[in-house]
Amino acid sequence: MDYTKNFYQIKSNEEIFYKISREKETIGYYNLAFQDTSEFKEYAKTVTQQDIVIVGIGGSSLGTYAIHKFLQHKENMKKLHFLESTDPLDLERRVSKLDLDDTLFIIISKSGTTIETVSILKYLTSITTLDKSNTICITEDDSKLNTYAKTNDMKTFEIPKNVGGRFSVFTAVGLVPMAIMGLNIDEILTGCKTIYNDYFDRGDYYLSIMEKARFIVENKNRFNINVVFSYSSLLEGFNKWYVQLWGESLGKININQTKQGLTPVALTGPIDQHSFLQLIMEGKRDKTVTFIKVADFENELTIPDITLPGLEELDYTNNIKFKNIINEQADATIEAIQNLKDIPCDIITIESQNEYNIGKLMYSYELLTSIVGSFVQINTYDQPGVEAGKIILKNKLKADNK
Repeated sequence: MDYTKNFYQIKSNEEIFYKISREKETIGYYNLAFQDTSEFKEYAKTVTQQDIVIVGIGGSSLGTYAIHKFLQHKENMKKLHFLESTDPLDLERRVSKLDLDDTLFIIISKSGTTIETVSILKYLTSITTLDKSNTICITEDDSKLNTYAKTNDMKTFEIPKNVGGRFSVFTAVGLVPMAIMGLNIDEILTGCKTIYNDYFDRGDYYLSIMEKARFIVENKNRFNINVVFSYSSLLEGFNKWYVQLWGESLGKININQTKQGLTPVALTGPIDQHSFLQLIMEGKRDKTVTFIKVADFENELTIPDITLPGLEELDYTNNIKFKNIINEQADATIEAIQNLKDIPCDIITIESQNEYNIGKLMYSYELLTSIVGSFVQINTYDQPGVEAGKIILKNKLKADNK
């Protein structure tokens, strides 16, 4: 008797590991950790402009913003700007801050036809001269944006076809701007390699990532909301990147036509202790929480030893370092949640604010996303729901322009 099936079931860890191992033969982001970065670094040395502008949206900018936000204390004196939105007020405000005679424009679109990006490109072309001296393009090698760049003799960097936009931060999309800003992009990739090697050698990261993925999948109907609670404003960019990576990758229809989806929520501590934390503590038990802490902020800023009239009872904070306060706030929140015993939570501690650690963090989340996608048997790397909206928008704009 022969038996076949096409319905969903939770696979074993061994089956998922085999699938991921096979997947890295065709899905390009896995092996980006081992690429040659010499072209990026050599180009970065030639950039003289002080204002560096990334024109891109979604996967073309969020990953770069995440690294920039986390490591801006290590960057050079250049200023990095992001033009993403077609909001006219925001666009004009951001452009007004640029010295257009001392700006490098980095136009990024994997498809080369992203409406927001091309619209902003046209606007910039109308107010300043874009040419090979101040503009480069990062795109697929056969895209229309690549044709535009070649027509204007502009330098281009390629986004590999087998690397999806939201997984592209470790391609030229992120590495070229970061090299220009003076960051050590090889150390970023070394962080990625650490996760890659340990996972595929079945080390500690294999165990922790697989355990987390399995828990999320086995409990996805009860705990459908996955909260990342980052205790550092420097992780604000990571939070935004995580929301896109998680939401766009995992909100899909699986093998037995069941709608899958895990809702990402990204919070910043201690700010969101005064808003969303109440919902976590006493609201519906439908959330997991991942706390991300920075062990050493490498900053000695201290609360002054002074007394303010009327606020004498808060003098116990005097002489305490701000970095100690924020981590005590994190620990207190973690303890309060753990004491409830019915909210699943885990803790990621980043040792320090450097290239190596942000590479590790972001690559581990890419890998976690792929593993969860494999468990629920979806295509982690497409986005048909997003594409549907793009088609409608295109038709509407064509009709409006008649």
